[in-house]
Amino acid sequence: MKDLAQRVALVTGGSRGIGRAIAISLAEAGAAVAVNYHEKSAEAEVVAQSIRDKGGKAMTIQADVSQASEVARMVAGVEAELGPVDVLVNNAGIGLIRGIDDLTEADFDITIAVNLKSAFLCIQRVSPGMRQKKWGRIINISSGAARGGGGIGPHYNASKAGLEGLTRGYAARLVKEGITVNAVAPSLIETDMVKQGLASSPARIPLGRFGTSEECAQVVMMLVRTEYMTGQTVALSGGMSFL
Repeated sequence: MKDLAQRVALVTGGSRGIGRAIAISLAEAGAAVAVNYHEKSAEAEVVAQSIRDKGGKAMTIQADVSQASEVARMVAGVEAELGPVDVLVNNAGIGLIRGIDDLTEADFDITIAVNLKSAFLCIQRVSPGMRQKKWGRIINISSGAARGGGGIGPHYNASKAGLEGLTRGYAARLVKEGITVNAVAPSLIETDMVKQGLASSPARIPLGRFGTSEECAQVVMMLVRTEYMTGQTVALSGGMSFL
């Protein structure tokens, strides 16, 4: 179903895991996709090339999305090559696992910058074009840690809770301009973060397994295609928690 033909999508942190699955799903729906990365250039190019191999249009673009000047350069580059951004997926994030006695101010600051400030910077940069078109979709990738204790640390909880507040704030202000803003909150998805020690087994998940990046992408695509849903957070936890 090529219902996103003529649309341009930007996925931050799109070189692997959840971001990779989202980028591919958007391309399969017909969107031209910009795959943002910070350091994983080769992995980002693999994602873009896989889209091109199937007849889609894709580009890679490096940027530290926690920096305003980098975001400005990134969006300008996407607009020059693909056109104005119609779909923004704020997926870039970090998860520094820290105990409360080990957590430093620097850990806190960089987590807020990458997980929360980056979404603000990207939304502020692309939303004028969406407002001009009277159409846009913004999806922020949150986490079950926004409402639960989580296993990464309070800095991570704060960043994701803030992201959901940001989602509601923009949703309320953009809804009359044809732009929806929603969040997806995955818990224990089988990504590098989980594999590196966040959860050794899926034993506490009622469904009995970790989630997949592709399942996260399915929820994102539902939000992209749904006009009547905005300001919401969709939990994806295999039954571990309920909003």
